[in-house]
Amino acid sequence: MNPYASVHNTKQLRAILRELIYTKEALRMKQFIQHGQISTYEHCLRVALLSYLINRRLNLGADEASLVRGAFLHDFYLYDWHDPAQHPRLHGFYHPAAALANARKYFSVNKKECNIIESHMWPLTITILPRCREAFIVCLADKWCSTQETLFCRHRP
Repeated sequence: MNPYASVHNTKQLRAILRELIYTKEALRMKQFIQHGQISTYEHCLRVALLSYLINRRLNLGADEASLVRGAFLHDFYLYDWHDPAQHPRLHGFYHPAAALANARKYFSVNKKECNIIESHMWPLTITILPRCREAFIVCLADKWCSTQETLFCRHRP
């Protein structure tokens, strides 16, 4: 059984994300492929759920609302990173700033959520460090989900 399939069945997770996941801005993430055949929207839900589960299972005591909201918004950059015409720069280095700018533009984000979004690519973005436990958890969850999606969620003809 895929543990990510339960993201819509986790009442607490849905309650935390209720204000975000159904907005027209967040739903735009469904238009963009993140890894393999996984949309950015689905990727962000997966990272939010895994972050939530890591925190719960390891009893890390993170602020769950900031953790889950930051995880959902970590890739809220709203462009097709595969298309150089839409974003000619090195996506891995620059998308956290774009995601943070969008998060601030459309939603109210706190200091922890900002750090989660801007530091999730650490250590690639070596000077932007996870400065709270929530950011470190999301950084790890994102690496795990990205690897899994890249290796196992490819379209097979």
